[in-house]
Amino acid sequence: MKDHPEALLHAKLNCETGRLHWRELERHFARGAVVKVAPGMDLVEVAVRFAQDDKPTIEAWLEAGRIDRAATEDAVVWQGRQSVFWAVVVAPWVLVQEIAPAQND
Repeated sequence: MKDHPEALLHAKLNCETGRLHWRELERHFARGAVVKVAPGMDLVEVAVRFAQDDKPTIEAWLEAGRIDRAATEDAVVWQGRQSVFWAVVVAPWVLVQEIAPAQND
């Protein structure tokens, strides 16, 4: 893997993902650090692009609405249904992807 730093980074970030409940995410939302990742996107791949500061890719995803900073409206919905997320930290950001409510159990 030494020859493939991106693969090593991908593996590292994959190991750092975990489930996070809204109540644990709320404080990160309050400081404006939550980025929501659209369903169907590879959360770890998004994290790799953030870690590599791949601005063109990140900007394209922002423009396409595939990623976005979490808004107050999101927080209201997440609070109401006590959402659960897959999350990974790429400081200063917490990247999250909501787990479908039926899968939260």
